[in-house]
Amino acid sequence: MISNLQFDFLVDKEKKTITVKKEFAANVSLVWDAFTKKEILDQWWAPKPWKSRTKSHDFREGGERLYAMVGPAGEEHWAVFKFQKIDKPNYFSGVDGFTDADGVLNPEMPLLNWKVNFTGKGATTLVEVNISFDTLDQLAKILEMGFKDGFTIALQSLDELLLSLKKK
Repeated sequence: MISNLQFDFLVDKEKKTITVKKEFAANVSLVWDAFTKKEILDQWWAPKPWKSRTKSHDFREGGERLYAMVGPAGEEHWAVFKFQKIDKPNYFSGVDGFTDADGVLNPEMPLLNWKVNFTGKGATTLVEVNISFDTLDQLAKILEMGFKDGFTIALQSLDELLLSLKKK
């Protein structure tokens, strides 16, 4: 296991962005799959003890992933990620928003504009997630909802999952 892997969580209020840089002890192909294949995403995307459950997943430009974060008591919080650009294995981008179980966007909740970059470094991969918002209030709302802690916990789960996937 590689120690001292990079992890940075940066908030830029002036630019209305969140940037997360996380290095993983796995090659770029495996890390790409972890971010783009539903059977792997559902194993780590939600912060424990929550689970991720994908209802539909069409990973292509113009496609979307409709998924729920399912809590320990069975509560569901739905979201959709609409894929805009895909350049395998370098990056993908899209818009993430809160929805109902049918994928209808909740207009009272912020939209998150994601660009996820992958840089292979041999035995490790650096993932840089850039999330932008239309307003500072939207950024603040996501942070108030616990995005930093939740995403950090999910990324730690991905660290553990990648170790087990590399052994297969």
